[in-house]
Amino acid sequence: MTNFAFIDGQNLHITVKEQLNWEIDYKKLYNYLKAKYKVEKAFYFIGYQKINTPLYHHLQKAGFSVIFKESTVLPDGKSKGNCDAELVLFAMIHFNRYDKAILIAGDGDYATLVKYLRRKNKLLKILVPNKQSYSFLLKKAAGKSWFEIISPINDLKTKLEFTKNRNTP
Repeated sequence: MTNFAFIDGQNLHITVKEQLNWEIDYKKLYNYLKAKYKVEKAFYFIGYQKINTPLYHHLQKAGFSVIFKESTVLPDGKSKGNCDAELVLFAMIHFNRYDKAILIAGDGDYATLVKYLRRKNKLLKILVPNKQSYSFLLKKAAGKSWFEIISPINDLKTKLEFTKNRNTP
């Protein structure tokens, strides 16, 4: 069985860091996806900013295929790299290359993709970054057995949290 993961990196990183107050160890995440869900390819979608080049190299070194979206700068100075369309497009472009998909996102914009993947028996799991703040549209799209399909990353903190090595300054 060939499984692919499609990860909304902006959603994952910001939600875990700002709402849950911890950081993901991306190598642990990649290894978790391979071990738990037999993921052969993991696409990580993220807005591009030159200043974050070390992060992009780190994600690639961890095993992810990083897909960039050009970021725009908002009036308040914050950068926005909305990757929703790219993630959905990649899920469809690669549709015949995977048996099951794992989606990592909490955004309701993915509800249509979730419904389609379910209808085609291609949805394995949705990992939502925060069980307290993901869109009800994902739950609705996952159907009657949503509790089997949706799992919160909150519950994986002990497995996925970045911990500084004692020898690291």
